Amino acid sequence: MILITGASGKTGQSVIRALLAKGETIRALVHRPEQVAALQELGAQEVVVGDLRDLTTMMSATRGVQAIYLICPNVHPDEVAIGENVITVAQVVGVERLVYHSVLHPQAGAMLHHWHKLRVEEKLFESGLSYTILQPAAYMQNVLGYWNQIVEQSIYPVPYAVEARLSMVDLEDVAETAAIILTESGHIGAIYELAGPEALSQVEVAEILSRQLGRPVRAQTVPLDEWKRKARASGMNDYAVGTLLKMFRYYDRFGLCGNPNVLTWLLRRPATTFAAFIARIPNL
Repeated sequence: MILITGASGKTGQSVIRALLAKGETIRALVHRPEQVAALQELGAQEVVVGDLRDLTTMMSATRGVQAIYLICPNVHPDEVAIGENVITVAQVVGVERLVYHSVLHPQAGAMLHHWHKLRVEEKLFESGLSYTILQPAAYMQNVLGYWNQIVEQSIYPVPYAVEARLSMVDLEDVAETAAIILTESGHIGAIYELAGPEALSQVEVAEILSRQLGRPVRAQTVPLDEWKRKARASGMNDYAVGTLLKMFRYYDRFGLCGNPNVLTWLLRRPATTFAAFIARIPNL
């Protein structure tokens, strides 16, 4: 049995689907009771409700599992404490393998949530556990958050320079890789950078969208003050707003680019291009 934490999010659900396709038995950990039904419908054999920071919950959730896929809540101020807690429980229970879902370039200290993931990686180095670390780039799926504006207004809005280059990766490729790592031998102690095959500027992203949609789409920078107002109106907390603003400023100056070779090697096929990802969207 494999425990997936953060199971209700898009990453957790994608990893669960990939593992179920391999015939694995899944225990999903979610934070709220109302998230249980969706995971059961997805096919998880067991669903546990609890808090990653609660030692008792984690002791119960890890009993009888052979591996943990650790996904921390997105942009969470307590990620280091969460990581330490899960590592401690894995040591006590004797979990055979822990795979940590980190991020591309966690060394970039200007992005606080990246730096927190680096600290969790450091704790894994010191843990004595059999671990693997995956460092995915920003997801291609993130573009879908702007889909209404892309389709209805022909605008692709981003809160950083349209010239910024990102090696976006298909989440389905990441999930397939996670399933490979969790079910095959030879990956203990590895740190794998999972970057897409193209370091695209946002102008180039808009050009691909234009070709796929058959009409012009223009990349446009959203002022940070405007993004901040909308984020707060949506209920985003102060920590998340501040952390993401730092990330956008980093993207603005440096982008976030990696190399696709490792992902291609792990998948045993070429990584998905952005054009191929967009072509998959239903009713395009």
